[in-house]
Amino acid sequence: MHIRTRFAPSPTGFIHLGNLRSALYPWAFARHNKGAFILRIEDTDLERSSQEAVDVIIEGMAWLGLDLDEGPVYQMQRIDRYREVIKQMLEAGLAYPCYMSEEELNRLRDVQMANKEKPRYNGLWRPEEGKTLPPIPQGVLPVIRFKNPIGGSVIWEDAVKGQIEISNDELDDLVIARPDGTPTYNFCVVVDDLDMNITHVIRGDDHVNNTPRQINIMKALGGMPPVYAHLPTVLNDAGEKMSKRNGAMSVRDYQKAGFLPEAILNYLARLGWSHGDAEVFTKEQFVQWFDLESLGRSPAQHNPEKLLWLNHQYIQHIDAIRLAELAKPFAHELGIDTENGPDFVQVVGLMKDRANTLLEIAEGAKLFYLPAPNHLPEQVAENIPEAIVPALKDLIKILGTTEPTKEAYSAAFKQILTQHQIKMPALAMPVRYALFASTQTPAIDSVLVVLGKEEAIKRLSKVVS
Repeated sequence: MHIRTRFAPSPTGFIHLGNLRSALYPWAFARHNKGAFILRIEDTDLERSSQEAVDVIIEGMAWLGLDLDEGPVYQMQRIDRYREVIKQMLEAGLAYPCYMSEEELNRLRDVQMANKEKPRYNGLWRPEEGKTLPPIPQGVLPVIRFKNPIGGSVIWEDAVKGQIEISNDELDDLVIARPDGTPTYNFCVVVDDLDMNITHVIRGDDHVNNTPRQINIMKALGGMPPVYAHLPTVLNDAGEKMSKRNGAMSVRDYQKAGFLPEAILNYLARLGWSHGDAEVFTKEQFVQWFDLESLGRSPAQHNPEKLLWLNHQYIQHIDAIRLAELAKPFAHELGIDTENGPDFVQVVGLMKDRANTLLEIAEGAKLFYLPAPNHLPEQVAENIPEAIVPALKDLIKILGTTEPTKEAYSAAFKQILTQHQIKMPALAMPVRYALFASTQTPAIDSVLVVLGKEEAIKRLSKVVS
């Protein structure tokens, strides 16, 4: 079997992590099996669909490296194909026109609910042998309904949930085309999956109730249903279903916050799938390890702290030059001129140990590109005790003849500490303040390497003169 999977989002809103997971798993399954991965845009909801939402979907997938073999395919560009299949179904007696108005349907449902029955279409216009249909009302455009089988059950072996059985008596005759001829979601999905030879449908478990209807339509059209794998819901950190309403961030939000695509992909992979105790792994390892048998059956819990931790791991191990290139746009957004001042690669290398995101790297780097602080006398007196000034003066002297390396600067500090019988904080805090008007910086010996010896001596000299 040539594996063919698809990601079929509706472009009716922003795409969050839960949506992206529904793209990641079919992509990984296709790549693991050397199959094909298709992007299908289900845009038949004309009122809510937007091109901006389509763009975000495509950009988000490209950012994560979820490459396509086919697509994007747009359902609205396949309307003629859907209408052709509906015509064939009408001719074959698999579907029929229904003239029940919305008002009649609502009255029927009210009666059924009052009788504590499940609301459902009653088959009034369903043609049966020996049945006389009502007279066709004038000026009423019908919907087209699928003749769902009567009796028996729809049974499928879900790759995640196991065997699922739903009685056909629970299903009424589904509307497959609206009065204006526009085909409906569940019908279009089946025609698309058949035409695209989809072998595996990996999607969220909010689609479980759609599956028996889709299987019945697919069998009526002579097709073989694909393997279904319904993924448990992704919950937010409050235990609610992840959605924009519940505070979920869009994929663009994560990009703007400075997350690395490798970290997001790694994190998403673990939201419902596992490979032993592996926590941090490459995209290539994920593809190599991925299978449907390892998908979890319980809802996955979004953990923002875990995502930050994972992003930090990737920042720690990424190539310094690439990391600097990734951080540059964030630095420029903060008004940092990375071309004038210390070497930006060195600055990023210094900041990455303390940062969880690219934005945090840029925010930390800003310190090195600000003008030298203009200390007021009262601030100097408050932050640099008179007793420490002799040590600072000796430090300035020794720095003048020190090699510009972290090891040499560290040795210089140790020499001053021993000479003046003081502890490191007593010297380091005033030095930090003199250099940046801040006491919060990375290790001071590393800071001197990046800032440069001449600039450091100039700034120190201003507070002890």
